[in-house]
Amino acid sequence: MQLDRNQNVFVLTMDDGENRLNDRWLTEFIAALDTVEAAPEPRALVTTGSGRFYSNGLDLEWLTTTEGLDMRRFVADAEKVLARMLSFPAITVAALNGHTFAAGAMLALAHDFRVMRDDRGFFCLPEVDIKIPFTDGMNGLVMQRLPVATAHRVMVTGGRFTGPEAVELGIVDKTQPEDTVLSAAIEIAASLADKDATTLGTIKQRMYAVTIRALENSTGTAPPGM
Repeated sequence: MQLDRNQNVFVLTMDDGENRLNDRWLTEFIAALDTVEAAPEPRALVTTGSGRFYSNGLDLEWLTTTEGLDMRRFVADAEKVLARMLSFPAITVAALNGHTFAAGAMLALAHDFRVMRDDRGFFCLPEVDIKIPFTDGMNGLVMQRLPVATAHRVMVTGGRFTGPEAVELGIVDKTQPEDTVLSAAIEIAASLADKDATTLGTIKQRMYAVTIRALENSTGTAPPGM
């Protein structure tokens, strides 16, 4: 991961292939959030990926082949990161440069705003097909950040949605050509970077209190048989 600053906007770029969530991802992502939160105001945060992927979700190969790893513990730790993003005391914008799946999609939903590439890449919550049930916190995150009918559709079908479809369904705020996704996200973040951190954080914490509590106190989840 690389964290850069563009005037009042921090840009966190995930550049590790499919940008799947594993222990290294968590450690580096949390460190980046610490840096942004410690920076003087005004400030805002944009996250993005590289190549074809924003994030393809949990690193299931790593989770299922790492000896002694507790998958439930890892998922619970990942949910704490989602809770932190949901209540982050700065404006956050996800620049979805490519495929945004599963936990990567939930990470995007935990941001304040989302800009998606308009020609390629899908937004997808495939948990119903990979047999990993949503935890209470994950369920609350999706239900609170999407229109009810959209949340139902994406959660029970595991469908893949293009940028234009995602705009129509209220999943993302806007789409852009590939070469302007990041700049459009930075523009949104910059326009709102002057919001008072304490006030903004308190508003988010109160708005999403039940979901944040569920994410922070989760015991995780795992596919059947694990």
